[in-house]
Amino acid sequence: MGVEICVEGLTKSFGHQVIWQDVSLTLPAGEISVMLGPSGTGKSVFLKTLVGLLKPERGSIVIAGQDITTLREHDLYEVRKLFGVLFQDGALFGSMNLYDNIAFPLREHTRKPESEVRRIVLEKMDMVGLIGAEEKLPGEISGGMRKRAGLARALVLDPEIILFDEPDSGLDPVRVAYLNQLIVDLNAQIDATFLIVTHDIASARQVPDNIGLLFRRELVMFGPREKLLTSDEPVVRQFLGGRMQGPIGMAEEKDAAQVAQELAEIDDDAAETLMTPRLLPTSGVERPPRWEAIARREQQREQERQEQREQQRQPERRQERQQKDEQGATAQ
Repeated sequence: MGVEICVEGLTKSFGHQVIWQDVSLTLPAGEISVMLGPSGTGKSVFLKTLVGLLKPERGSIVIAGQDITTLREHDLYEVRKLFGVLFQDGALFGSMNLYDNIAFPLREHTRKPESEVRRIVLEKMDMVGLIGAEEKLPGEISGGMRKRAGLARALVLDPEIILFDEPDSGLDPVRVAYLNQLIVDLNAQIDATFLIVTHDIASARQVPDNIGLLFRRELVMFGPREKLLTSDEPVVRQFLGGRMQGPIGMAEEKDAAQVAQELAEIDDDAAETLMTPRLLPTSGVERPPRWEAIARREQQREQERQEQREQQRQPERRQERQQKDEQGATAQ
């Protein structure tokens, strides 16, 4: 079972440059969360801070009852054993074959016999679809295979938390789709807590239980997937809709007047955000009980959204009926 991560009032700076400030959120145990944001908003910095590689100026990160911002290095090392990390390009050792790359954490951090190491490595390679590629070097395989090998290595210590730093970077859409399905299936199988940093909007709309968005050095929103997909927050709608109109500019933030003008020009009906169907585990993969609760929650949110839209359209319909009545009376 995954571990809950509680972040409260977190602030990180490099010198005088504030990366983000007063970030508070809770990553629910066993669920998939995604962190979004324009380039340069500190998403990868957030991952490194969660695992204790960077120390924040203020705030707390409570994992398994311990605030890791106050731990000594020895105690922090023990907490890090709860984590598995998939880096952007897999971060594999180029001189080692895939088998030895995946076995590395077991040989480094445990005293398991080689027979047990082999059993675990082959089990994880099977989970990510790499059986038969044990002897291949990282330079001999595709980017997608390197990602899967990096994921297998992140799994060998049976972590309760897995961090993904832009797992879809450098992959074509088809490989991204396969990787997304793999992530959903793994989460259903091992029930660990997943946090994914990504720029891929299709992945962000289909894969997670929860979505967060960093912008202007703050966490704009964090919550259930359906809440952000139906949000009226301008920056959230702009980012999830992939539009130019909104607070996010090409190189820097736009001024308030320009944002207001752009938002006024958007056709609300054309810009209406519809709930994207959730990516489900592959047939045969057992779904955890929480999936039923999440499905009910999403259905309720969509029903509330439809009722809200209906209420908003009632004045227009009354006006249309009134105009028709007036036209009918004039014709008589």
